Amino acid sequence: MRILLAALMLVFTVLPLHAMQLGIDRLQATQFETLKGKRVGLITNQTGADSRGRLTREILAKAPGVKLVSLFAPEHGLDGKKLAGKSVDNQKDPLTGLTVHSLYGATRKPTPAMLKGLEVLVYDMQDIGVRSYTYISTMARCMEAAGEAGLQFVVLDRPNPLGGVRVEGPPVEPQWISFVGQLPVPYVHGMTCGELAKMLNERQWMAARCKLNVVPMQGWQRNMVWKDTGLPWIKTSPNIPRHDSPAYYVATGIVGSLAGLETGVDGPAPFEICAGKGIDPDSFTRYVQSLNIDGVQARPYLGDGFGGCRLSIDPRGKGDLTFLALALLNEVNRRSKPDLFAKSSGEKLDIFFKVYGSKDIRDLLSRGTPVQRIAQNWKPGVDKFRSERSPYLLY
Repeated sequence: MRILLAALMLVFTVLPLHAMQLGIDRLQATQFETLKGKRVGLITNQTGADSRGRLTREILAKAPGVKLVSLFAPEHGLDGKKLAGKSVDNQKDPLTGLTVHSLYGATRKPTPAMLKGLEVLVYDMQDIGVRSYTYISTMARCMEAAGEAGLQFVVLDRPNPLGGVRVEGPPVEPQWISFVGQLPVPYVHGMTCGELAKMLNERQWMAARCKLNVVPMQGWQRNMVWKDTGLPWIKTSPNIPRHDSPAYYVATGIVGSLAGLETGVDGPAPFEICAGKGIDPDSFTRYVQSLNIDGVQARPYLGDGFGGCRLSIDPRGKGDLTFLALALLNEVNRRSKPDLFAKSSGEKLDIFFKVYGSKDIRDLLSRGTPVQRIAQNWKPGVDKFRSERSPYLLY
């Protein structure tokens, strides 16, 4: 009996808390072999943590044979608390004492001075699977800087919370490539950050290629949404508080940059609302329900003169959430007097076109082009991307 108990205790000691292991877990399992003897810069924030919740920057600071020299913080800052679009300052990390270089202040890309003395850049942040979320843009520009400086670039891979099957939405035209649309992928790309890194590096989407090493996960499958991983969700930014928030971001994130809309951002239900001034909530909700999008439900919303609906989205649903975004945009725009484009300033329109990926959408909607036809025109690009991404998939 004692022998059996001892054996069981050994099994529970060796087994991880979660059957699924992240890139940082796998790096620890190899005793940090990739980074041994090297001077390291880490691109991270509060989401950079192993499956037990220990911060990657603390892990690497204590890792034997690894010299963690500096940190780099993206939009929202090292702690993820800065609001979208707000500048992030350089600082000193209270946990490690290291300098934190801002990549969302004076520069979006590490400068040669920031990289001086480094031998490798490590990227460990949780993405949400959507083109306009800027963490993958930060990764791309850091890879470019690493390539120009001759540094190794290591990606510690993480799950895509929307899964690896969902691929949908408009492409981004070359003239609209920007920090909110850095990579030429559909709005929802269905790839992990490690897979994206491989694809952008091999296809030379940035000005310089780098020496790339992706540390893959263990146990993740493409049909998994976040809830299936068994991992705790760490709020990636102020308006992505829950594991299902990325699905809502797809549905209303595009339209959120236009004036005259309420999407719940900066409130208790970010991205879960779609409403416009003076719109009847009951008829608007009936319209959304009539779309019959699998995994999507709606109920009437009315607040501060804004009428529309509050969404309920199951990330496992098969419905096209980017089509939902387009339908919501068209319906609110049609019911608003003046329409959303007329209400929006030049700066807001510019951001909208960058997020959407094209300026043509305004003309298409103003001419009354059916949203089904617009979405159908995305399909060849989505199919082409599915084929092109295939060699870079790790799972």
